[in-house]
Amino acid sequence: MRHALLLAPLFTLLLGLFGAPAATAADQALWEKSTLNQIIKRGELRVGLEAGYLPFEMRDKRGEIIGFDVDLAKLMARYMGVKVSFVNTQWDGIIPALLTDKFDILMSGMTITPERNLQVNFARPYITIGQTILLAKKHADTVKSVKDLNDPKYVIATKLGTTGDIAAKRFLGKAKLKTFETEADAALEVRNGRADAFVYDLPFNVVYIAQFKDSLVHLKEPFTKEPLGWAVRKGDPDFLNWLDHFQDQIRNDGSYDALYGKWFEGVAWLANMQGG
Repeated sequence: MRHALLLAPLFTLLLGLFGAPAATAADQALWEKSTLNQIIKRGELRVGLEAGYLPFEMRDKRGEIIGFDVDLAKLMARYMGVKVSFVNTQWDGIIPALLTDKFDILMSGMTITPERNLQVNFARPYITIGQTILLAKKHADTVKSVKDLNDPKYVIATKLGTTGDIAAKRFLGKAKLKTFETEADAALEVRNGRADAFVYDLPFNVVYIAQFKDSLVHLKEPFTKEPLGWAVRKGDPDFLNWLDHFQDQIRNDGSYDALYGKWFEGVAWLANMQGG
């Protein structure tokens, strides 16, 4: 402590003589290019997503996009002091849309993978999930895990280009795999008896089984572990820094827990869904 007190006047003297380190021209140029700076100048946060992934983003009875990611984006915009808009985008083109500046940030329940990370940067994971199985009820007595489904006699439905699709290829290579454009179409294939199981993310399957317990069984123990993250364009450390601190803030002030409880621990919002 004594040495610190003795050094303090010397540091103050040197600071007075030479001044505090100034931001370099490169720092200023980086900030000018930052998506965060552009959002503030524009007064609008543009969020890319694909409506249809319960309970992250989906449409209600009025056709409006609602969900966990949607509420997080609204909260994010409030902290930025800007308005928010949502750009609904097909999943297979959602990363290219981000890279071509169709929106500022991708918030759509995207799993962080090394392959995706080659194209975009991710903020810290905001939730961790895994793949589970919605099983046709007729197999409830014979199929107890993903290993039991790895057989040529079974047809497995997945959504094209998702981590469920990847997991099915990895763990169920002996089964017949059928891919679909949407989660709803893939799950419906099982309910209609044209597939034996649907492989997809735990949150979606939890919500789906609550509506269709008569025809499906949920093997709810995840057989993968997947962190989800918000994606931004590369070369933007200012935006990534802000997003990570935003997460710290909402976890510390209880906002995150409140939204998690609303969308994952309660199902009251299902009454407001299309077809609800």
